[in-house]
Amino acid sequence: MTLPRRTLRLIVPLGLIAVVVALFRNRRSRPISSGPVQTGARGARNLRLALLGAKTGGAYARHRARRVFTDVGKRQELDLAFEMKTTQQVAEALGQMKGALMKVGQMASYIDQGLPEHVRSALADLQQNAPPMSAELAAQVIYEELGKHPDELFATWDPAPIASASIGQVHRALTHDGQAVAVKVQYPGVAEAVASDLNNAGFIFAGLGVLFPGLDHKALVAELRERLVEELDYETEAANQRAFARYYDGHPTIHIPHVIDLYSSRRVLTTELSNGVRWEELMTWSQKEKDLAAETLYRFAFGGLYRLAAFNGDPHPGNYLFHPGGRVTFLDFGLVKYFTAAELDEFGEMIQHMVIDHDAAAFRSTVERLGLLPAGLDVTDADVIDYLGHFYEFVAVEGDFTITPAYASETVRRFFDTSGPYAVMQKAANLPGSFVIIQRISLGLYAILGELHATGDWRKIAEELWPFVDGPPSTPMALEIDAWRRLRHPDAKGAMLSR
Repeated sequence: MTLPRRTLRLIVPLGLIAVVVALFRNRRSRPISSGPVQTGARGARNLRLALLGAKTGGAYARHRARRVFTDVGKRQELDLAFEMKTTQQVAEALGQMKGALMKVGQMASYIDQGLPEHVRSALADLQQNAPPMSAELAAQVIYEELGKHPDELFATWDPAPIASASIGQVHRALTHDGQAVAVKVQYPGVAEAVASDLNNAGFIFAGLGVLFPGLDHKALVAELRERLVEELDYETEAANQRAFARYYDGHPTIHIPHVIDLYSSRRVLTTELSNGVRWEELMTWSQKEKDLAAETLYRFAFGGLYRLAAFNGDPHPGNYLFHPGGRVTFLDFGLVKYFTAAELDEFGEMIQHMVIDHDAAAFRSTVERLGLLPAGLDVTDADVIDYLGHFYEFVAVEGDFTITPAYASETVRRFFDTSGPYAVMQKAANLPGSFVIIQRISLGLYAILGELHATGDWRKIAEELWPFVDGPPSTPMALEIDAWRRLRHPDAKGAMLSR
């Protein structure tokens, strides 16, 4: 007797998170007791994760045995109870651990719309409502970084965080000159925890070779290391945010809060306090408003990539504030990838062959040359198009296209489900360094657009952003943006962003 597919889809990734990550935890000998990040003595964090994995696996075995002796009509009820209990246990553990591990839980909360709603809901709190550090500890970090207690540094200081996530938490404050600000404070110990994980991450990605023998795990780890270490440095994040805020100043629909340098440092980042509604409230708005928000999210991601050679690589619902008319405030710039002109040419070449020229042979030749697939694989050009064409489907033809949860879930399966018809290519596929962060679009942004049921003529919008097409404005929003660009950046089309 086998469990339902949806139950297996939950247990496999959550159990893998707990057990696999436990294998590469390698903490220093000296305990860390100053923060909420559960690092502990060497082996203690390993033990916590191993116990979580064992607990999950043991519960799964007991649940499976109970199903054998349960009436068919009650098995679904048992499955539901098991899913809810297991997910809550894993979500609580990931929330306490913070750092890289918690980021896995954040992604699991939204990238696969096929997971049951109660599962995704339990994990969704990791986006902005993780267990916070104490008010005293947050104040201590600010004192160490800025030389004063927050009650002295600011005219008013709210000790209760307004958001808490994987690297730090955010407090509301008022400066002595009357400016409302958001103060992001890094968890003590999280930098060391993530750095230690990254030092041993090669072991995990080498293990992925069992499922994906074509994967060059060394290049993947190197790219992730560079990006995630940067994310731990709030001075780097501040530089990223300044660059984006400077470029998008006055933009009709993209808003980037400005950094307040006086109150910022390596572990404290202070910006203008922004208003707006969170993801949950956006989901109650009209479909027209959702479509406008989706258009802005899409333009920010791909406009940044193709026009500025920079991509903010952490698209998840907790990083946005929404306003009527499609205006979106973007909050997190810790994970930003800057691309070279040559890399952008490579991305453009793939689009040209796939969706403009419809040249299957040229597309295959390009992905082989770039190292995404090995040359000589025993598949046809049509097979390659069938496999990779999914990622271009919504820009393949003109006309309205609705990005659905099913489309987003299929995107996940194209990466990870090696039991399907594309197994030969999936197992042989590689992910060169320049594509690692780009794939966050496929997993993250498409999941968000899918949940919004975002509808638009994505081909026309994309042609505006692709520099090798440079199409005219195709929507009312585009006309506003074009007027802003002509005034603000008359000579900057295609200019690369620099921090």
